[in-house]
Amino acid sequence: MNIDKIKNKIRKNFVGEYAINILHCIECKLMPAIIDDETAVKKFYTKRTGKQLNLDNPQTFTEKMNWYKLNSSNPLMQQCADKVGLREYVTSKGYGDNLNEIYGVYNNVKDIDINSFPECFVLKAAHGSHMGLIVKDKSTVNWRKEKIMMKTWLHQDIAWSGREWVYKDMPKRIVAEKYLEDASGELRDYKFFCFNGKPTYMQIDIGRYRGTHYRNYYDMDMNYIPVSDDCPQKEDLEISIDKTVLDEMRKIATDLSQPFQFVRVDFYYVDNKILIGEMTFFHNGGVSWFEPESYDYEFGRQWVLCNENGKQIK
Repeated sequence: MNIDKIKNKIRKNFVGEYAINILHCIECKLMPAIIDDETAVKKFYTKRTGKQLNLDNPQTFTEKMNWYKLNSSNPLMQQCADKVGLREYVTSKGYGDNLNEIYGVYNNVKDIDINSFPECFVLKAAHGSHMGLIVKDKSTVNWRKEKIMMKTWLHQDIAWSGREWVYKDMPKRIVAEKYLEDASGELRDYKFFCFNGKPTYMQIDIGRYRGTHYRNYYDMDMNYIPVSDDCPQKEDLEISIDKTVLDEMRKIATDLSQPFQFVRVDFYYVDNKILIGEMTFFHNGGVSWFEPESYDYEFGRQWVLCNENGKQIK
């Protein structure tokens, strides 16, 4: 059993999850001082793929994402990876109306006033992923335990493991925002993979919080792509929103992705309104588990690597 599976098993109860979070708090302080970035990225890649990372001539999507970690420093990437900073960028591009409503941004857990929120809401760390709490009835939540857990969020820096530098030293904040649910009774994700400012593929996730999670990939003509990753496909998935909505998402993704070699722009569609979820520069932390593997090369072919001056890497 690998270390990630062991951690996931431990996380199934409060004490276990708290212990893992404390471990991460310690690791994010120590590991960057012990292992340099290139060595860490190579170890991360090998651990998750079983292969050696080709940084001299990266070909696959996964290889290029890890090259990108070591060869990019656009400060706008760090701003957009921050869930608070993203709002500033999106608003500056004219899409402020496509942001979810927020109730507050907090630097300290003690400042979070649960009584000021409606019955349903979401709390999430602005500086990373997998640190969130969906609240459907605040009266049923053990807030003492949850606030203890949230305090650990504010001491975590998720950059250290795979060296996703955009999260390094990011302000540690918790965002309270409106609970979202779409017409399907859940919240479907529409994720656009944008290469060199051009949306090329879309990932749709359904049932993420229902225990029946499916994930499909499509091209921009909505042709189904027979590729899976670490989540099962559902070829006959009913796309419940109109093509004009998807076209508008694509337009927004095009506008937002122009400054970047690669970014994944995520959307929701709630109450007949497109909402921008997040912008991610290292999909799945920098690893794609595509099956068949040929799609790792196919996605990689769409990405023309460039240096910081925008000049193509030969």
